[in-house]
Amino acid sequence: MTRKLPAFAFLLTCILVCQFVYSQSLSQKADSLIATVFTDKNGPGGVFMIAHKGKIIYQKSIGKANLELNVDMNADHVFQLGSMTKQFTAVAVLLLEQEGKLKTSDPVSTYIPDYPNGKNITIHHLLTHTSGIKDFTKMKSISTIATQEMTPKMMVDFFKNEQVDFPPGDQFEYNNSGYVLLGYIIELVSGETYESFITRHIFEKAGMSHSYYCSDRKVIPGRASGYHKKETGYVNKTIINFSVPFASGALMSTLHDMLKWQQALNANVLLNKQEQQKAFSTHRLNNGETFTYGYGWHIKNIDGVPDREHGGSIFGFKTMGVYIPGEDIYVLGFSNCDCNSPTKVTMDIAVLALQTLRKQK
Repeated sequence: MTRKLPAFAFLLTCILVCQFVYSQSLSQKADSLIATVFTDKNGPGGVFMIAHKGKIIYQKSIGKANLELNVDMNADHVFQLGSMTKQFTAVAVLLLEQEGKLKTSDPVSTYIPDYPNGKNITIHHLLTHTSGIKDFTKMKSISTIATQEMTPKMMVDFFKNEQVDFPPGDQFEYNNSGYVLLGYIIELVSGETYESFITRHIFEKAGMSHSYYCSDRKVIPGRASGYHKKETGYVNKTIINFSVPFASGALMSTLHDMLKWQQALNANVLLNKQEQQKAFSTHRLNNGETFTYGYGWHIKNIDGVPDREHGGSIFGFKTMGVYIPGEDIYVLGFSNCDCNSPTKVTMDIAVLALQTLRKQK
C-alpha cells in the first residue's frame, strides 16, 4: 500500500492540474467570445454563467447595470427575461394538469366559451405555437395599448377576433398570443392571479427569492436598468405596461435563480417525470411532420448533442439559456441593452463548455 500511495498521489495531481488547465482555458475562451459582442465596457453590459452538474464553473459580468449612477454590472443583478417567461407559463399549465384541474388536450372553449374556433384550438396548440391565432405583437394597433393597464381578458379580447393565420395544428409559428391565453386560463382554473400562481407554486418552491413579475413602479433590489442604443448614444428603454406581454414575457430573474429553476426541474421538485416529459418532447403537426418545440422550450441539438434552449427579447433586455441534459450543462447570457444580443455568444459558449468538459473525461 505504501508503495502505491505516491503513484496515486501523482495521478490525482495530474487530474487536478488538467482540470485547472481546462478550466482556465474555458474561462479565457469564454471571455474572448463575450468581448467580441460586448465591446463598450462603459456602456450597458451583461452577465454570463456556465453551470455543470449544478455547480457554477464560470461567471462573467461586463459593462454597467445603470449608466446614470455608473453602477458596474454583477452576477446578482435582476434582468427582465422576455420570452424565457414562457417556460414558467408552460410548467404552470402542467402543474394544473398534474393536479387534475385541466388537460393539455382540452379545447380553449372549455375555459373561454366565446373564443372564436375555441372548440378546435387546444391548450396543446397554445403551448406549441401551432394554434394559428394572430400574434398580438404583429398587430399594428399594438401601440394603442402598449402603455395601458390591461386585464388578461382585455388582452385576449384585443386579438381574439383577428383573422387566423392557419388552421390549428397545421403549422408551427412562434406566437405570443397563445401564451397570453395560457396565462388567462391559469387564472381562470386556479382562482389566482398569474403573478401569484407563479410566485407561490414555482418561485417559492424552487427557492427563487430574487425572481418577480415585472414592474417599473415597484422597488426591486438589484434591478438592472434597460437601454436602447441610438445614433446619439444610449437611452433608457421604452416604457410598456407589463400587463401587455403578461404570461408571454413579463417575468424577471437572476442568473443564480435561473440555476435554481433548472435544478428544481432536474430534481422533479415541481413536476413529476410524466408531466415534465411533455415539456421536453418534440411534437407533430397534423400532417405528421415533427417540429422542434416542446412546451416552453425549443428542443434542438448543439454540436450534435440534444439540448433545450430559449431566448427572450423585450424593450431594453435580451436573454438566452441553453441546457444540455446529457451532460447537465446550463449556460445563460443576459444583456441590459437590446443593442447587445447574447444569443449567439451563449450558444458558442455552450459548445465551448461541452467540448471542454468532454476532454476532461
